[in-house]
Parts: sequence; C-alpha cells; structure tokens
Amino acid sequence: MPENTSTELRTAILFPGQGGFDGEALRLAHARHPQVRQVFERLDAETTTLFSRRISDLVLGPEQVELRRLLAEDPWVSQVAIYGAGLAAYEVLTAQGVRPDVLTGHSLGEITALVVGGAFSVEDGVRIVAQRVAVIARQSGFEGRMVALSAGVAKVRRLLELLEDPQLAVATENHDEQTVVSGPGEVLDRLVAIAGELRIGAVEIDAAFPFHSPALAPAVPEFAAYVGKLDQLPLRRPVYSPILQRYYEPGDALSDLLAEHFVKPVRFASAVRHLQESGVTTFVEAGGRAALTKLVTRLTKGSDVRSLATLATDDALLTLDATLRTLRLAGLADPGRAPVLAELLPESVSAELFEAYWSEHGDAVLQRIVDDLAAFRPQPATSAATAPVAAPATTVVTSSLADETSGSAAAGPDRAEVFAELRSLYAEALEYPEEVFEGGVQLEAELGVDSVKQVELLSRVSQRYGLPPRESGFRLSDYNTIDRLVDFVVTALAGRPTGVTV
Repeated sequence: MPENTSTELRTAILFPGQGGFDGEALRLAHARHPQVRQVFERLDAETTTLFSRRISDLVLGPEQVELRRLLAEDPWVSQVAIYGAGLAAYEVLTAQGVRPDVLTGHSLGEITALVVGGAFSVEDGVRIVAQRVAVIARQSGFEGRMVALSAGVAKVRRLLELLEDPQLAVATENHDEQTVVSGPGEVLDRLVAIAGELRIGAVEIDAAFPFHSPALAPAVPEFAAYVGKLDQLPLRRPVYSPILQRYYEPGDALSDLLAEHFVKPVRFASAVRHLQESGVTTFVEAGGRAALTKLVTRLTKGSDVRSLATLATDDALLTLDATLRTLRLAGLADPGRAPVLAELLPESVSAELFEAYWSEHGDAVLQRIVDDLAAFRPQPATSAATAPVAAPATTVVTSSLADETSGSAAAGPDRAEVFAELRSLYAEALEYPEEVFEGGVQLEAELGVDSVKQVELLSRVSQRYGLPPRESGFRLSDYNTIDRLVDFVVTALAGRPTGVTV
C-alpha cells in the first residue's frame, strides 16, 4: 500500500485489542442499531460450528455481561467478543456515512482492521481469532500475564534488564508514560514490587494470555500455517500496522505477519504520531470502552486532533450517539439522506429537525426499505381488455445478448459475455478493481456490499437486460456472488422470448 500524503488523510478508525469490550454499551447499541444484531448473527454461525455456542447468548443475553466475566469463560469468548464489538461499531459508523481514510488496530484489533479492510471475510476473522487463542493455549509449561506500568519504554526496559528474564518483554508502547509488559506471573510479581519501590504505578491488564511475548515463539509456525490456508483478498482500504510501523502492502503474506504479532511489540504511540503527521485529525475508536480514545487524546494534546469513542458510556449515555453527531457536524458522516428522501421532505422541515429525527429513526427507516425491497413484487400491468383507458403503445426491449437471427428462446445468451458485463458494472458502481469480482467471491461476506447496495445493483441489472418481474419467493441472499447473478440473468433471458413487452 503506497504511503498516503497529508492531503489525503483525515479520518482514522481504531480497533481496540485486550480490554476492548463494554457489555452495557454493546447492549445499548444493539437496541438502537440493527447492524449490531446483523454482525453477531454472522459470528453466531461460526462460534456454533467451532464451539457449539452462540457468542450472542454470552454477550447479548438477558443478563448484562462485563469483560471480567467473559475472561472466566473459555479463552475464545473474550477474544471473539472484542472482535465482534469492533466489527459492530464499524458497521454502525459506515451505515451512518462515515468513510475512513485509514484503519489501524491495537494488537487483536489489527485482525479486525484487516477484516474490515477486506483482506479476510468476517467468518474467517472469527476463525483467525479462535485459532490465535487455541495455538497459544496449547503451549504447555508457560503461564503469564500482562501488566501496564506508568513509565516510558526506556525506563521500563532498564527495569527488565535488572530481572534478566528472557521471557519478560515490552508488549505495548501506549504513550510516553505507559508501557505494557508481558511475562511469567512470578517474574511479573517481582517487577511490580520493584516498580512500587520506585513509585511507578502498575495495573493488571484484562487479557486471556501474555500476548506479544518471546515465550509465544513456538506458536508462530502453527498459526501461520493455519492462516495461510484461508483466502486472502485485496485490501479495499489502507490499513496501518502499529506492529510493523507501516501500511500493509499488496504483496504481504498476512499469515506470516499475523503470526509474528505473537512476539513483536505494539508501538501504538508511534503509530498515532505517524498518522497525525500524515494529516489525520479525527480518530474514532470502533469497539468497547474508550481506552484508545484516551491514549490518542493524551498523545495529541495541544493539537486540533479529535478523538472519539463509540461503544462506551458517559453518565449512562452511549458515546456512539455523541460521536455520530460530532462527525455529522464536521462533515465526516452523511446520515444517509438519499436524494429521494430530500425530495420527499416538506420545505417546512428544518435541517436540524431532520438530523434529530434521522439520528433516532434513521437505521429503522433504512432497514424497513431493505426489507420492503427484498419482498417487493411489482403488480402486473392491467390488460388492454380490462383497462379503463387506452393502453399506451407497446415498447419492446430487446436483449443485446440474445440470438436475434434465430428468434428462438432456446438460443440463450452467451454466459461469458454476461459475466464480463456484470463484472464491469459492479466494479464501476462500487469503485473496486474488476479483478476482485471473481465468480465465487461473496458480495457481502467478502466484499462488504450490504443488502441495500445489492438491491440497487440488481435493479440496474434488471433494467440493463430488460428482465421480467422477479418471481414470488425470490431471495436476495441466494444471489450473493457474481456467478449466481450471471446464472440468474442467463436463465431469465433464455426462458422467455427475446422481445419482452414492458
């Protein structure tokens, strides 16, 4: 990925790692934004297959759940919950028109960033997170923790040198006065005791394992081999890595790089400063709590940078709502006021009233449109024999792909030509390179094309080929790849006369 210039970057979305889960905030967002439910339904399918348990039952059940309770469950639970919260927050943001210029993640959050960026499907993201936990859990003879020390990395490294333990390491450089250390529990206890004598604060991190530790080196090859078997797709958005200290590039073997995360530190402070110097003035944390929001605020103090939280609470209020208002006022989010809505709005309705209405009801309105379009069946035109007025002149739409010389419905269209035309149409409409539209690639799961956009594109396809009204029982989910759409068009064209009266 080529380095971005300062004039191209404005907004960065951050995905948290360990600790990035707030049960109360997630439940509030789930009640207001359908995207949360949609994301966790997809995760449920995978966790049911992998663990015979639905993650939704564990985090969105009748009882409010916080991170410490999740950590008492199987190790995968907290990690998938953090991953899911980040995905859900991102889907809410983008549904409200937020279009980030760059994505970045903190530790586990880099997996979320790569999934959102398009490198892996949502489902493969669950598998990666689950396997990350499994290979670490299989490392026998090593148990450890993570501790945040209130000191800069240089001072902390000097403390580590005193203890001379090769398994003790700097895991995260969060800011100039906070460094996270990973290592064996007994050695960490000695480190915390020494830090206390020096009046250096120490706080235990809510983490399932001592991530970013040299002790995890034996797990690297197994994890790399597993991820290497998954489909790696081209990134659709730039992803900056605080671990690599660079953007992910097209030729990167993500399996190897994600495996190296086990033993390499997260240099978050350097990443934030790099993005700020590149022009980013708005950082939005997509995920639970507001730990990264606070870090960015501290790292950019005295500048015009804004740092915004999503799935956190402030005086029992969901911070996501305030963040969306801020982004709209800054011109960084469009709440989805489509041209047709603008045309229908009475002139007497003020922009302020519309914004207030859309903030509260916009998601429900959009979801209603999606549901209605999926079930919509146009009524057949009234026949000339029964029409109360004279029927207009018949217009004949002729398919350019039909065999016009034979006049036979049996001579169907050329499938390869339909495939090429649909591929070009979808690439142009979505502003993706044509090569990402391989026949079997899933439009939503792998390319992130939501159902609203799919309905719009299918309408364009129907108009392009003059297709008849879709039959009762048509389901959009059955046509979620270019191959299936091509089959749909070819079947429709071959099953009727070339000239269709409309």
